[in-house]
Amino acid sequence: MQVIEKVNGVINDFVWTKTGVWLLVGVGIIMTIITCVFQVTHIGHWMKHTLGRLFKKNVIGHSKDKKSISPFQALCTALAATIGTGNIAGVAAAICTGGPGAVFWMWIAAFFGMMTNYSENVLGIYFRRRNKNGEWSGGAMYYLTDGLGRKKGFKFIAKILAVLFSIFAILASFGIGSMGQVNKIVANVVSAFDVPALSSQTVFGGVNLYSLIIGVVIMALTALITIGGLKRIANVAEKIVPIMVVLFLVGSFVIIGVNYNMILPAFKSIFVTAFKPHAVIGGGIGVIISKVVTQGFKRGVFSNEAGLGSSFMVHSNSNIKEPVKQGMWGIFEVFADTIVVCTVTALVVLTSGVYDYTVDPKLFDDATLVADAFNSVFSWGGIGGKFVAIAMFLFAFTTVLGWSHYGSKAWEYLFGEKTTIVFKIIHVITVIFGAILTSSLAWDISDTFNGLMMIPNLIGVIAMVGLVRKITKNYIDRKLKKKNVEPMLSYDPEIQSQHAATLSDDE
Repeated sequence: MQVIEKVNGVINDFVWTKTGVWLLVGVGIIMTIITCVFQVTHIGHWMKHTLGRLFKKNVIGHSKDKKSISPFQALCTALAATIGTGNIAGVAAAICTGGPGAVFWMWIAAFFGMMTNYSENVLGIYFRRRNKNGEWSGGAMYYLTDGLGRKKGFKFIAKILAVLFSIFAILASFGIGSMGQVNKIVANVVSAFDVPALSSQTVFGGVNLYSLIIGVVIMALTALITIGGLKRIANVAEKIVPIMVVLFLVGSFVIIGVNYNMILPAFKSIFVTAFKPHAVIGGGIGVIISKVVTQGFKRGVFSNEAGLGSSFMVHSNSNIKEPVKQGMWGIFEVFADTIVVCTVTALVVLTSGVYDYTVDPKLFDDATLVADAFNSVFSWGGIGGKFVAIAMFLFAFTTVLGWSHYGSKAWEYLFGEKTTIVFKIIHVITVIFGAILTSSLAWDISDTFNGLMMIPNLIGVIAMVGLVRKITKNYIDRKLKKKNVEPMLSYDPEIQSQHAATLSDDE
């Protein structure tokens, strides 16, 4: 474990501190500029076609195509994979490590991440294709191969990057998509619903029987759903995600409302410590600010996954034909995940009084900080902590389901669709490791895999910057300026022709 921790630390530092953060921000800024700040200038349009259509039949209704899913199912499955421990324990971890100022940098990462996620979804739809089972397959591996790979002299490099992305995506599905999530589920359930007769029994290596049993139960539930394929995952996600988000937000708003007099001080601490972090974090001012920024970006990406190249592997299964339309769902996904849910979580922690940024952050436990905040208001019988444990279970469990699909698509690219059952079995087995690993190691490994996956994906996005601009301009010309131009729907002439012939005004 010590060797793994040391090696992981070196890779993590290179990927995030020296490379990933700046690449992530740089790509987000570039995509924001080339789309003329689409997330702001067309906020009314993308809100209308996402939030404004959540109850439209063609959005929430199940697709007639048995090999694809509805836009709402795609959103719920993507949110199932993104709204997880990053929105609860991840926000708490960012605050504990980097102070309240880390939340500000989560917002910055989300603002630019909206257009990174938009670009990923646009490219995902544009370069997707049907596999031998008739299902849509899309992802960075495909637009690296068929996008970057078609540029003169880049075919071999594109293939290498596509393979690396797929390998890192599989590893990430074991980290962020399994071990990291399950680890937090176990920590919160054991804390809120302790059974001394089980938690006092040590099985091996300091692992208690209670944690092991919870891990086995989660492993069984995961197998039951994921081996049934995307349709079953999407059906579960569309039922659980909306309910769990609403309940968590309602509970959070009650806490913030009770402590309304602390709302302005909370926002003040976020903005002030973003640029003037408190000295208790440790190090010189330059080191401190770097740590706060890095924590904000890392936890922001862990939360909304913009730049990882993950969520559009399920968005590509949507029955939407317009790349930009699915891109707008990508913007909404980041907005809902980080700007809304993560901000609310941060305010719960900062207004409740359970956290004091003027003392050593190491004194606080990020795994239970949000539970402590809920218990400060819902104190009867520790019901607040129990509610957070249940929310954490649902958030994290659906993340495991979503990432099972991501990993299977990466596996499919490398080994073919007939072998994906092998991946699903391995992914189910990794669940048990999340129950027995230490919290910090599971979290750090997840961060590293995220960063490794992010690099080839962002290279692909930046290589396709011109194409994203053309597709976006084409959509704006047709839909907003009402120009009579040929739609840009797919790189494949056959798919382009089929989609153009059946494209409706509502799409």
